[in-house]
Amino acid sequence: NGQGLKNEAAMSELVPEPRQKPVVPMKPMGINTSLLGYIGIDTIIEQMRKKTMKTGFDFNIMVVGQSGLGKSTLVNTLFKSQVSRKSSGWNREEKIPKTVEIKAIGHVIEEGGVKMKLTVIDTPGFGDQINNENCWEPIEKYINEQYEKFLKEEVNIARKKRIPDTRVHCCLYFISPTGHSLRPLDLEFMKHLSKVVNIIPVIAKADTMTLEEKTEFKQRVRKELEVNGIEFYPQKEFDEDLEDKTENDKIRQESMPFAVVGSDKEYQVNGKRVLGRKTPWGIIEVENLNHCEFALLRDFVIRTHLQDLKEVTHNIHYETYRAKRLNDNGGLPPMTVETEENHESNL
Repeated sequence: NGQGLKNEAAMSELVPEPRQKPVVPMKPMGINTSLLGYIGIDTIIEQMRKKTMKTGFDFNIMVVGQSGLGKSTLVNTLFKSQVSRKSSGWNREEKIPKTVEIKAIGHVIEEGGVKMKLTVIDTPGFGDQINNENCWEPIEKYINEQYEKFLKEEVNIARKKRIPDTRVHCCLYFISPTGHSLRPLDLEFMKHLSKVVNIIPVIAKADTMTLEEKTEFKQRVRKELEVNGIEFYPQKEFDEDLEDKTENDKIRQESMPFAVVGSDKEYQVNGKRVLGRKTPWGIIEVENLNHCEFALLRDFVIRTHLQDLKEVTHNIHYETYRAKRLNDNGGLPPMTVETEENHESNL
């Protein structure tokens, strides 16, 4: 009997811990009371809007993929401005780095009175080496370092009124348009990183495939991700209600991964200026849904899910990191780098 208990204990140790679900606050019980006149509760939305417009907000987007897949161009197209590493004083002679480097460039962009501090994080050198073993590690390290920075600020006694947010809210992962299947490197990267960041897979340079090839390749990528248990954003387990689930299921089953074409060059088409790529047989219009899915990606990342990307980063990925760090540290706030170094040298 004692042996049986021991086996049970051993078995329970082997069962992996389920991923923590977001805590959805309970709705307060209340009786619908009819109002005798106008109070003005509805103005809270306008008050929040004014406050947000004054302070502005941060959005940090990471691009990962092999050289030559048009990452910089796509980010420039996404934000209709020169925001990528390559357009910010990049040198054409720049060689492929020996290891994965992380380069972050910050910009403040403004539209309709709303200010956004946009940081584009590029990862030159990813997947370009002869030996790409563990080449996702510097990227995972960078993402965790941003969580650590935020956590240190959060546990300070004298906290800043507004903690600078450098956490990566979204990672666009560029898949090569081979038309065959995902490379082992793609699967390994997404397997490791999907646990710490919101990954949105995109098929780069989709104009190199026919419509049939594109449809087949998208289905194959979705199947491979499912078989390998890789959860990309929007993750099924974090749908908050039925409306969310219906909307996100459509994105997961039809749109993902977005097959995109990027371009920051303008051409005249039927008397209109459009962003596109000129080929001998015509112009591929970047924002035309009949030509590519760039417009779907832009609407998804910026117009419908930007706030949710930030919330999932804060409530899920950062929360998981924070709980683990505090747990490893016996519930105490993490030590600073200096104290950790001193502690290690004493050991």
